[in-house]
Amino acid sequence: MRVLIVDDEALARSRLKSLLADCTAPGALVVGEAANLAQAMQCVAHQAVDLVLADIHMPGGDGLALAQALRALPSPPAVVFVTAHMEHALQAFELEALDYLTKPVRLERLQASLQKVERLTHMNKGLEADLADETLLIQERGRTERLPLSEVLYLKAELKYITVRTASHTHMLEGSLSDLESRYASRFLRIHRNALVARQAVRSLERHHDAAEGDGWAVRLDRVSEPLFVSRRQLAAVKALIEAR
Repeated sequence: MRVLIVDDEALARSRLKSLLADCTAPGALVVGEAANLAQAMQCVAHQAVDLVLADIHMPGGDGLALAQALRALPSPPAVVFVTAHMEHALQAFELEALDYLTKPVRLERLQASLQKVERLTHMNKGLEADLADETLLIQERGRTERLPLSEVLYLKAELKYITVRTASHTHMLEGSLSDLESRYASRFLRIHRNALVARQAVRSLERHHDAAEGDGWAVRLDRVSEPLFVSRRQLAAVKALIEAR
């Protein structure tokens, strides 16, 4: 299991490394250390990480902000908070943190967290294998076809229909954009209340003026000519995705 330790205190990082070395199965390999959010994001951008052990109170962006940025990655690592403060526990679990350890960390609690991560990793690998074969059922002009999700570049809500865009075609689909987001979160990132984009297709983020939205930002996708407007609420997630590459 590849572990990244994020804590602004060198002594705290050293203690966690020692505890990890004492853990039995699953084995843990510390692949990096970071003292702040920016360093942590650089680490996950350049190597595979299964688990991030993160302090909450750090300069330059706290552990909660780090967890939110990690969620925007195509394959986000599991997050376990390691902190002396209990007041953020509820917010941590709302960000889908896998566990919440209080300092000083006990070996048996850390061991239990590693086992949780191992179970989650096995589940996700099985899910990724299933996703490779997933399709959308498109019904148009009296015929039905299965469209592989891997070909979809973006999904955009238009009145009561959803526009499904591939490199060569535009399809119409009945359904809920929120439902598609929850089912296929590993493939698509919400950039606006009315749009999801394929994570792997995002090429760049640029300044943009939209007739309806005004001045703001838009993403450019591979094999799509038009820019897609990004809402202010989703801007941080889009930036995190691009910076992680």
